[in-house]
Amino acid sequence: MSLNREAAVNIARVLTESLPYIQRFIGKTIVIKYGGNAMVDPQLKESFARDVVLMKLVGMNPVVVHGGGPQIGSLLAKLNIESRFVEGMRVTDTQTMDVVEMVLGATVNKEIVSNINRHGGNAIGVTGKDGHLIEASRMSVTVRTAETSAPEIVDIGHVGEVRRINRAVLDMFLHSDFIPVVAPIGVDKAGLSYNINADLVAGKIAEVLQAEKLMLLTNVPGLMDAEGKVLTGLDRDEVNRLIDEGVIRGGMLPKIRCALDAVASGVTSAHIIDGTVPHAVLLEVFTDEGVGTLICNRKPPVVAGP
Repeated sequence: MSLNREAAVNIARVLTESLPYIQRFIGKTIVIKYGGNAMVDPQLKESFARDVVLMKLVGMNPVVVHGGGPQIGSLLAKLNIESRFVEGMRVTDTQTMDVVEMVLGATVNKEIVSNINRHGGNAIGVTGKDGHLIEASRMSVTVRTAETSAPEIVDIGHVGEVRRINRAVLDMFLHSDFIPVVAPIGVDKAGLSYNINADLVAGKIAEVLQAEKLMLLTNVPGLMDAEGKVLTGLDRDEVNRLIDEGVIRGGMLPKIRCALDAVASGVTSAHIIDGTVPHAVLLEVFTDEGVGTLICNRKPPVVAGP
């Protein structure tokens, strides 16, 4: 492939800009929650796989945790199983849990593994049940309805929360050439399976591994203010202020809380990034600008350029 001078100079500039970041993150663990459009759009699926392979090749340790909500909903509809949600969480009876395990643990997980391997990586797919990677417990949800004056505890079935991450399972992969791809299915002491929010699983894994970065891929540019401007370089105090002011609300709030918990537990930084941008992961790791919102315990340092 021949390049004109302008294209060649641009490639050289990008590589030069990425050098200090490669040096900084060699040997570091980066946990990526993979979801949204990046899991559906063919171009975005390919760019994500290449990004993860490149990260591993230059000495980083990527850990991929994936969702699969749309794929689960699609198969449930085909099977004429009604999808019902309480406080944004899928009510998961035993029949629905069987579908969740099949979609997350088999179809979605193996597709991601295959894509990464096709681009030269060595990915291995696991669920939280493998090696008791994710020990879970049943989640209780409290709701307030117009019919009841007091809050009501609602049973939403096999929906869980993380009790413990078995670090030994992940260390086995991180100290090798393999890239772990984790489906967010947990198991309790009795052997019952639970569907767990992938953001929460990614956050807990990042905490246990004391990761350098936690990346949460979304379908939006990042955390935005009232004027639609993307906010970045935020510390915990600034994020808490934005929550109090109502700037952060709705579906972004759980992601922000996940990011805050991670940095409060020792993760160096958390990033809410625009997964609709091709190569969003590389842009966040290897460039000055990034493609989303950075959250950390303190103001981030400026990385010296070449």
